[in-house]
Amino acid sequence: MLKTEAPSTHHRQLDRYDDELLVAAFVDDQHAAVAAVAAAKPDLARAVAAALPRLQRGGRLVYIGAGTSGRLGVLDAVELTPTFSWPPQRSRALIAGGRQAMFEAIEGAEDDAAQGAADVDQLPVGADDVVLLIAASGTTPYVIGALQAARRLGALTIALANNPGTPLVQQADIGIVLDTGSEVISGSTRLKAGTAQKIALNTLSSAMMVRLHKVFGNLMVDLAPSNAKLYRRAIELTVMAAGCTAEEAQLTLQACGWRVKVAIVAILGDLGIAEAAARLDAVDGSVRAALHRR
Repeated sequence: MLKTEAPSTHHRQLDRYDDELLVAAFVDDQHAAVAAVAAAKPDLARAVAAALPRLQRGGRLVYIGAGTSGRLGVLDAVELTPTFSWPPQRSRALIAGGRQAMFEAIEGAEDDAAQGAADVDQLPVGADDVVLLIAASGTTPYVIGALQAARRLGALTIALANNPGTPLVQQADIGIVLDTGSEVISGSTRLKAGTAQKIALNTLSSAMMVRLHKVFGNLMVDLAPSNAKLYRRAIELTVMAAGCTAEEAQLTLQACGWRVKVAIVAILGDLGIAEAAARLDAVDGSVRAALHRR
């Protein structure tokens, strides 16, 4: 029996708990998710290092999963554009059962390995793409079929599973085990197994974006403002990074089309907008390198 499917030995009388104890059982069990991701830090770091050259060559991030795992992949893929200005065409997600499976359970779709391979072929995945394959069990046929197709096409394959020694982590180029063990409700991997996957995906994609110069210091300086909140955030980030007034930040952002990195380099480097943008283009968008460029 897979560890994620094994009955918990700690909460065998769960249905008899009072409300406070019931809530505590679920909340306290989530600590194991953090511990599982912490144990996987070396493999997560290895995945970031392996992914970087492909992404620098223009490769895409492709997320593949079924059920909860697939929905978590879609979530990570979608959020990269507003957070880091990552082009949506370079962040793709496949979920067993297709778009409809985001909103309703299509459980049988995960058993179709041939469809997983076909979806990867239809995309199609390329040699510079980084494919993140997510399955709590590590045995989901749809995801394994997708993995095999991605490897055949030469992509870098990174697997996330919550059971050690499973086909997904053994066959991927980099297999990351998030060993969360049994769940409070036996087999319900939307619980701490899902939490661990979410933490790991946040970590992987965020670390990759840092390496791709989407962050200056610890500031999110490559966001794409699209609403009032994000326009305010762009001003605040420029103020924090450049040490300027909000008025100067807003005027500079308006002049450069709300490109936060350009505004920062223009203010700190006492440069015109065109020169600031040119410096950034010359150093792959690194604010730090642009400021030291002569």
